[in-house]
Amino acid sequence: MSATPQKNRASRRVLAAAAGLATVGALVAAMPAGAHGRGHGHGGDHGHGHHTPARTVDVQLLSFNDLHGNLEPPAGSAGTVTETQADGTTKAIPAGGVEYLASSLRTARKGHPYSITAAGGDMVGASPLLSGLFHDEPTIEALNKIDLDVTSVGNHEFDEGATELARLQNGGCHPVEGCYEKGKKFPGADFPYLAANVTSEKTGKPILKPYTVWKKNGVKIGFIGVTLEGTPNIVTANGVKGLKFHDEVETINKYAKELDRQGVKSIVALIHEGGLPASASYNYDCDSPGAGDGISGPITDIAKGITPKVDALVTGHTHQAYVCTIPDPAGNPRLVTSAASFGRLYTDTTLTYDRRTGDIVRTAVKGSGKHGSKHHGSQPSNPVSANHLVSRDQKPAKDMTDLIARWNTLAAPISNRPQGYISADINGRGSTAPEKPLGDLIADAQLEGLAPADKGGAVVAFMNPGGIRADLVYKASGSEGDGVVTYGESFTVQPFTNMMNVVDLTGAQLISALQQQVSGSNEASPKILQVSKGLTYTLDMTKSGADRVVTDTIKLNGEAIDPAKTYRVAMNEFLAGGGDGFAALGEGTNKLVGASDLDLFNAYLAAHSTASSPLAPPATDRITVVQ
Repeated sequence: MSATPQKNRASRRVLAAAAGLATVGALVAAMPAGAHGRGHGHGGDHGHGHHTPARTVDVQLLSFNDLHGNLEPPAGSAGTVTETQADGTTKAIPAGGVEYLASSLRTARKGHPYSITAAGGDMVGASPLLSGLFHDEPTIEALNKIDLDVTSVGNHEFDEGATELARLQNGGCHPVEGCYEKGKKFPGADFPYLAANVTSEKTGKPILKPYTVWKKNGVKIGFIGVTLEGTPNIVTANGVKGLKFHDEVETINKYAKELDRQGVKSIVALIHEGGLPASASYNYDCDSPGAGDGISGPITDIAKGITPKVDALVTGHTHQAYVCTIPDPAGNPRLVTSAASFGRLYTDTTLTYDRRTGDIVRTAVKGSGKHGSKHHGSQPSNPVSANHLVSRDQKPAKDMTDLIARWNTLAAPISNRPQGYISADINGRGSTAPEKPLGDLIADAQLEGLAPADKGGAVVAFMNPGGIRADLVYKASGSEGDGVVTYGESFTVQPFTNMMNVVDLTGAQLISALQQQVSGSNEASPKILQVSKGLTYTLDMTKSGADRVVTDTIKLNGEAIDPAKTYRVAMNEFLAGGGDGFAALGEGTNKLVGASDLDLFNAYLAAHSTASSPLAPPATDRITVVQ
């Protein structure tokens, strides 16, 4: 799910180009002391004891991905998962929230002397206001308390650049805003971020540790962490300035060989790239008879190319739930897992470690989407994995409840300010349609704010769908009233605070941009731009590539787009830089930089809604889709 990267907010702009390479070298030393073999009571090296250990040991691997700073339970559709019932029907079940994730992980660890907790990237970035307002310090604090052992970086770890990533790892107060609590210095992550395939252009070396080794009682398991090679295409230029991103397979194979030479034979790859399962249900059995190809997408080719030295793949990025097996290059099945997003699920995988060989037994790996499937015992066994619901019916973890309350107190003066009113849910992230109600609303806000001649003279606005991070939910949360949109809620919808651009584009370039939604790098997984009122066209999905856009239907205010004419077009700076595969949008000239996307959105809510006359969901009648 590519998304607009998070730009530094108005008060955060110091983390720009000048800061880029100055501290990249410092990232190499970012591994916290004791990260190798850290235990939290369920790891660490405590010796063999006075008895002869069994030949095999069951090692529990708990994993999750794409938390995105969702400390409080996510609202709307972002806070549910789909579960298939015994009769074959499906049900949406509320899930998530770090209070419940902590409880779930702590409960799962009970009875497992060998337990590791790992993550697949995007722990921070695109975060709700509670975390994003404080540059995700609250999320790192929560992950420390949860006893996360290791994570890969994801694309969103680069939203604020390499310098800020170094601070999240090493600690220290924000260079502009300082310390948020009197007498408290941000300690940084006490788990390692791994970035094996991200190197400094200056030194050629990884900016963070490429791998780490977990150890306990002679058991050694290596973890290699990578983000998707295409990270620069979905992060602003400042966020990746001075960095190079390398092929995932080549990088993992390189470091797997290095670990093997060191005697580490059991290896897990943490990969911030994912796939698309055949079913949206978290308990879908990907490997059930008749399932066929249970998963598709980028991770399938990546998995097939990764050396058999790697025993399991923990993945992310696509925000999907799956537990599948994909053959390695030797033809042996290997587990590939993902736990959706926002802390709604966690994956529990049993890895049977052979003390004699130092390797994981996976002669016939079994992936199970069935809730609760596990294996225990001391004899050689097949690794088994399952996704588990982070239920809100369980008792919340008190330390997390206290953490949320503490940061909410600091955020409340800003978070609780009313911005506008809605009459019903206005879905964005939760909409599966190409044209999303919230997408229309955001694009209209951008057009209205930038249409005046002195603001840019825009005649049309485009919004990238991945930049819409949530729904606007009607039902009250906390102390607000039904239908009230607070600053915290609008921030959660658009947390990046991207600056808006207005540029000149020819009609031919506009047409090319619309075609790039469904062709080139976007052909397999279309990225449909959300468009402001006045622009209409037909999308024929029965065709392929650029032909899916029916060019003679493209009209602006009822008039056909003239390829030779120049149009003033509003978009956020991510799109204006050609992000998400929209090279045509990156060709704009005569650029004017306007207000931030969030400021325009809030201004629109204030201008068009009152308690007695709330905004209704838009009609979504701008893009006609032929299936």
